[in-house]
Amino acid sequence: MKTYRLIAASVVAFVVAGCAQIAVVSEKRPAPLAPGSGADRVATQTIDRALVEEKKQPVVALGAFVAAARDSLRQLDRNPANAEARRDYNFAVARIFSVVRNAKLDPWTHPMRVGANGEFTLTWKRDPRPEWNLALYDLIPADELDFKGTYVKDHVKKDGIGAPLVAKRTLTAQQASALFCAPHIYYSVTATAQFEGSRCVISINDPLATETVHVDGHSYPLAANFTAAYALQLAREKPQKLGLARLLRPQEYAATARVIRFEPYNPNKTVVLFIHGLMDTPVTWVPMLNDLRGDVDFRRNYQIWFYSYPSGYPYPYSAAILRQELDAIEKKYPLRKPMVVVAHSMGGSITHTLLTDAGTTLWLEAFGHPPAQTPIDAKSKHLLEEVLIFEHRRDIGRVVFMSTPHRGSDLASNWIGRIGSMIVKTPSKLITIGQTVRENLTADPAALKLKRLPNSVDTLAPNNRFVVAINKIPMTKTIPYHSIIGDRGRGDTPNSSDGVVAYWSSHLDGAKSERIVPSGHGSPLNPEAIAEVHRILQLNSKSN
Repeated sequence: MKTYRLIAASVVAFVVAGCAQIAVVSEKRPAPLAPGSGADRVATQTIDRALVEEKKQPVVALGAFVAAARDSLRQLDRNPANAEARRDYNFAVARIFSVVRNAKLDPWTHPMRVGANGEFTLTWKRDPRPEWNLALYDLIPADELDFKGTYVKDHVKKDGIGAPLVAKRTLTAQQASALFCAPHIYYSVTATAQFEGSRCVISINDPLATETVHVDGHSYPLAANFTAAYALQLAREKPQKLGLARLLRPQEYAATARVIRFEPYNPNKTVVLFIHGLMDTPVTWVPMLNDLRGDVDFRRNYQIWFYSYPSGYPYPYSAAILRQELDAIEKKYPLRKPMVVVAHSMGGSITHTLLTDAGTTLWLEAFGHPPAQTPIDAKSKHLLEEVLIFEHRRDIGRVVFMSTPHRGSDLASNWIGRIGSMIVKTPSKLITIGQTVRENLTADPAALKLKRLPNSVDTLAPNNRFVVAINKIPMTKTIPYHSIIGDRGRGDTPNSSDGVVAYWSSHLDGAKSERIVPSGHGSPLNPEAIAEVHRILQLNSKSN
């Protein structure tokens, strides 16, 4: 056992080292603007004065930034294409949030008089949705964030009017569960300011919901920074560290098995449900999402959900939890269009069950008798029925399998997989069910086929009974599916492998398309794989 723990410790060190630089963020003070020309010089001079007063007299500085925003809007009213005026306006609006944040002011709960003589009133355009209350968020100007890292190396922005912000909020566990959200929300929004006499009214705009905004009687493209929120969340929360912990000790993280919305619910947009694989988290999708959100058609047509789960669970059990989660979230956030599922590795194995009409086939393979004739206590029988008896999901319209071991992986069967299986701690609930099966079914040799419930590594082995049995059942023909498979750039398909899953396991004869990409097992990070997902989503939006 000491040897196994030593190997496990080595794996931890390797994973942590590999993930250390996926995103690094530091906060910075934005550089002063270059002097404007002509009438635009007034706004830049006002901004320069405000920057000097920002720390000593924040309320005075706030008034100056508001004045600069107003003066810039006047220039834009004369010429909406004035790039300097728009630059000054965006900078001034962003600095309003800098001062409010740094000085710990709160103009969002009560309107606030600002300026040397209180010449402006700073307030905001209230949103009827309670979750959009500005007082609940830490609003961080994106131009104050300097970020880098392998997952956020491409800074996806959109030019336009407004100050891009990261809206950060922490929810209680109860709130997060009720709203199907992550406990720490980091969301990209864009602030604009308009004027009603001496009142400066701030509006918060969602760049995933609108491409343009009306300011002072003119329509402009809405500015956006789609990468800053990802970078800040990865750097601060480090969610990728949960991947290994949830593999080795899944019971401790049972509450994290959830479907999570990644943006405000929009009933008119198609859900794309992303499902990660073994020893992973939704973090694996960040480079792909960063790329997709840079496309206006994706923003217009799709919204993002995740299924996150402890990957130490046997994947049929994770699939049962997913079905329950989908039923629950769709009661609160009903779908008008069938969702698209994009799944990687073991996430694809989970998804395979969503396209399968198993009936009692798997139950009979395990026990030899239908449920009514199988003598197991009611609680255990109910859970096993959830795991083994299911129909395909009619709320799914298309699936993308990425590096999926439909027929298992030899890696799960060799000595590495055996060690991995030994260090995964089986949840007590599943241990209890295994004991129940042994105690109640010893008289029936056929029933002993399921005398021990396997963990996630076991259920990825090619000779695992569930893997063998489910591959005998055809997937539904009513849902199109696509395959993306890595060959490590060797060009040796069909004798190829991504280093973890061989082509013979990932290939599906019924796939609408199959794309071989020069990647290892981490295909969601591969540019060609990302482009293929993009293509499939464009195809899906045209067909709906």
